[in-house]
Amino acid sequence: MCGILGLWHRDAKPIPLETFQKATTTLRHRGPDDEGYLLVNRSRNKIVPCLGADSDKRLNFPRIEKFFGQPFDFIFGFRRLSILDLSPSGHQPMSSMDGRHWIVFNGEVYNYLELREELTKLGHTFTSTSDTEVLLAGYLQWGSDLLPRLVGMFAFAIFDMRKQTLFLARDFFGIKPLYYTINNDTFAFASEAKALLELGNTKRQINPNSLYKYLRYGLTDHGDDTFWNDIQHLPPAHYMRISLGSQSSPQIERYWQIDMDTRLDISLSDATEQLRNLFLENIHIHLRSDVPVGAALSGGIDSSAIVGAMRHVQGKNLDLHSFSYIANDLNLSEEKWVDLAGEKSEAIVYKTRPQPTDLVNDLDHLIYTLDEPFGSTSIYAQHRVFRLAQENNIKVMLDGQGADEFLGGYNYFLSGYLVSLLRQRRLGNFLQFLKNNWRRPYFGGSQLLFRAGAWVLPRRLHGLAQQLSGNSLMPDWLNQHWFKERNVKAYSLYAGDQRTKSKEVYRELLYQSVVETSLPMLLRYEDRNSMAHSVESRVPFLTPALVNFIFSLPEEYLIDMEGTTKTIFRQSMRDIVPRPILDRKDKIGFSTPEHEWLMSLRPWVESIFESSIASSTPVLNLHEIKDEWRRMLAGQKPFNFRFWRWINLIRWSELYRAEY
Repeated sequence: MCGILGLWHRDAKPIPLETFQKATTTLRHRGPDDEGYLLVNRSRNKIVPCLGADSDKRLNFPRIEKFFGQPFDFIFGFRRLSILDLSPSGHQPMSSMDGRHWIVFNGEVYNYLELREELTKLGHTFTSTSDTEVLLAGYLQWGSDLLPRLVGMFAFAIFDMRKQTLFLARDFFGIKPLYYTINNDTFAFASEAKALLELGNTKRQINPNSLYKYLRYGLTDHGDDTFWNDIQHLPPAHYMRISLGSQSSPQIERYWQIDMDTRLDISLSDATEQLRNLFLENIHIHLRSDVPVGAALSGGIDSSAIVGAMRHVQGKNLDLHSFSYIANDLNLSEEKWVDLAGEKSEAIVYKTRPQPTDLVNDLDHLIYTLDEPFGSTSIYAQHRVFRLAQENNIKVMLDGQGADEFLGGYNYFLSGYLVSLLRQRRLGNFLQFLKNNWRRPYFGGSQLLFRAGAWVLPRRLHGLAQQLSGNSLMPDWLNQHWFKERNVKAYSLYAGDQRTKSKEVYRELLYQSVVETSLPMLLRYEDRNSMAHSVESRVPFLTPALVNFIFSLPEEYLIDMEGTTKTIFRQSMRDIVPRPILDRKDKIGFSTPEHEWLMSLRPWVESIFESSIASSTPVLNLHEIKDEWRRMLAGQKPFNFRFWRWINLIRWSELYRAEY
């Protein structure tokens, strides 16, 4: 797990090495164990690998400072978190045997042992035990056809000195980040946007469409755009080719996507057994590491399955450590479930109990860590879990991200299944499902019907329906004039749910959650919170084989008529996870008592609303915001997560010097 950075000047203008080194240092938290650079002068056919202050002392390369002031027009920068092959042999940038190809790589290839064996039979030789060397050899053997062969999380760049080309790729689900910017004759990429901003070639101008989605719906990481106009994501499951010797634009291609067409004719019992085997195999290969591996444990089904499967796969020999956030609010605390899962798996359980004042003390660091604004204080709970792991010398953690998205763990998926029953003309099942879930806490009755209506009503009526329900598309606390000036059109998030005329709306909703809405932003939080503490977080639910298998199953294997979610996964884990956890109907996760926290921090919240940066943030109508805050305090309006988004945006704007 690492941080990568690259910069190329098309016009061969020399790159200021001091600035580049400083930008690479912004990624130090991603890799404090080693530091490396590759300096290239393309016109002179000159390549210089060099080191920095944090480089492994056993390496015999010159320091980058020696070359300050010299002309180089292409550079790689690298920060290493040593997980596989802790020796200097794993140093990056890494070259091919002939010195023609160079790679910087962030992530892990879990099936590297199998690939290494295959490549050895094809004539390749290896000098290290790292997955980086296998990845580079695989690219030399198969080119972009390597990518579908990989099982892992990755973002990497390969420079071909002879052909003067750059190849970049990102993993199937976007577990590992890869940002890029194209500005005049400059191309740059990085693991985090802050490094690109530090290079000084990128403006800090806000992307108004991204801002609207965040403020109105709490949606981030949606599509290729970021909060910055000039910075984009390389999309998950895509690669990019750039010819350094031409004026042509980068070519971006998709190499994989979820199979939405295959339907397996398989019994529930056979599907349950196959799912179990796929999951246990994922756990097995995700435990490959040369350093200790722990797990995040919320007490829910997914994280309990991970710790239970870790014990099941490794047996008594595994020194199993798990890390949990415990809320002080008994209505949100999952401590009893954490203890139950920990006891079953014989894990050493560590717990963190952050207080509201801790959030205030850590907020600026948290905002800086995450690069872009985020949705709720539950992200802080996750942040503290990874801090706890670091404090106990755990460098690798397994986490359950992705399972809720493709196994249907959220309440709002119920509406999709309701519409599936309607479109399939199973009216008896439709009425029974509606009756069974009418009084469901937090998502019964009107909520269920409202979300289901997004698939039934014509798109032109979605905005009207939201306004009638008291949810304006452009509420008064937003500066409508600012957004209209920038051609931002207000839209209903739920109107986007009508992706197809499919009769399997539930499946479509799961797909949307994995690819477009929920998972992309959760993976950013996961990556930044873990890397902020130099911890590698692995997500064993997210492999193409497992996800494609789930999408090939009948919808009723995932949800039953009582609205019980993840039905097939619950069954597959019967002897691995305690039965009371598998039978849970509630879902809490790393939820924080956000309302109570903000109430107890009232003077601090109001100081932010009264700050000069709040007054100079043109997208917010501060008068309306203060009025909503006062009415919420008086009990005249319910608490809403938008209060947190306002606070977050104001602080983020100041820390990142955002330009509106």
